[in-house]
Amino acid sequence: MTTKIHTVTDTQGRPLRFILTAGQAHDNTTASDLLADRPTTGVIADKAYDNNHLRQRIAQAGAAAIIPSKRSRKPLIPHDAVAYKLRNRIERFFNKLKHFRRIATRYDRRASHFLAALHLASAMIWMR
Repeated sequence: MTTKIHTVTDTQGRPLRFILTAGQAHDNTTASDLLADRPTTGVIADKAYDNNHLRQRIAQAGAAAIIPSKRSRKPLIPHDAVAYKLRNRIERFFNKLKHFRRIATRYDRRASHFLAALHLASAMIWMR
């Protein structure tokens, strides 16, 4: 039993929204839902989120898509490499989540209980 945590964070790496999916689900399945109704000036994401539909949705929102292209994309779409380095803030958030043993080891069998523990851990991260 595996679970993926998909999240949106602010510029400080604090969580704003979560979606849980099965471990085998692709990242692109939740990207549109995560960005819905979120005012933003830019979206920084990794190569897994490189698709035309998501890029178009970000552009319609008036934001910049800072997403590196997959190697298979022809032609490659350039991205701002300096701004992309800020993506480590979300990685730091996931590292902070791993300090909560209940999250790191996934003790909860039900997704609703795991999501509740995730919200509690995130609230504690916000209070730091």
